[in-house]
Amino acid sequence: MERTNDSILTEFVLVGLSAHPKLQTVFFVLVLWTYLMILLGNGVIISVIIYDSHLHIPMYFFLCNLSFLDICYTSSSVPLILDSFLTVRKRVSFSGCMVQMFLSFAMATTECMLLGVMALDRYVAICYPLRYPVIMSKGAYMLMAAWSWVSGFVDSVVQTSLTMQLPFCANNVINHFVCEILAILKLACADISINVISMVGSNLIFLVIPLLVISLSYIFIVAAILRIPSTEGKLKAFSICSAHLTVVIIFYGTIFFMYAKPKSKESVGTDNQDITEALISLFYGVMTPMLNPLIYSLRNKDVKAAVKNMLGRKNVSDGL
Repeated sequence: MERTNDSILTEFVLVGLSAHPKLQTVFFVLVLWTYLMILLGNGVIISVIIYDSHLHIPMYFFLCNLSFLDICYTSSSVPLILDSFLTVRKRVSFSGCMVQMFLSFAMATTECMLLGVMALDRYVAICYPLRYPVIMSKGAYMLMAAWSWVSGFVDSVVQTSLTMQLPFCANNVINHFVCEILAILKLACADISINVISMVGSNLIFLVIPLLVISLSYIFIVAAILRIPSTEGKLKAFSICSAHLTVVIIFYGTIFFMYAKPKSKESVGTDNQDITEALISLFYGVMTPMLNPLIYSLRNKDVKAAVKNMLGRKNVSDGL
């Protein structure tokens, strides 16, 4: 372990899949392809929403934020992941590790909050359609989006600051692809009770509360849909919410496994367990952002029509 004369940790070592060199090559190709699809898919969503004035409504404003968030989220970690697949033992400076951890944690928290406000938007649209333009005014939905981003970064500042104050004196090898906060906490050679309490509080505020908001919103949404007399009306209302609900299930299903119960230093598992958690973390950190644009574009007629319209006009202008 590299340390300076005053015993301050200067770097971490990312192990990743170094014990499985053949898997490293496979995962490098897979993650690289997935990252390119994330940039392409979310980039198209953002371009279409900005381009088509018919999509300048709160629902698509939040979707544009989600797509931009997914690009930032993956860009904060995927380059380091790819580099770790090419290097047997990837060395990362302490400051670099903290910056990457800060950005990834901030984006994950922001996505939890953003999915919550998107559920509220769908609730108002389905349950109060006539009052929707007034309730979800431009000032209101922009404030909701801004609150999601600010709360994510504030929470990350708190968690990162607490982590940076910990001493790391016995081991600097992280059994992960990136500088993930739970993997780093396992390396601390001091009591991490404050960190665990802080993580629990963070989970309650930024993970559980948004999930409760989403759950309650969809309870009222389902009740409202069931009161719609026509089958066509029910299907149309359900299609408006189905994409968001699918994204919520995928995102929360994986992230709850990792963060719902932060482990203490004494409950550290085996290396195989650490790698399993790392692979699950890789799934929600890379696969979910790739699936989001597919889910929203394939299940949304407005987005598909806007894409065709944009491509059609581009072809016409190219022909001219």
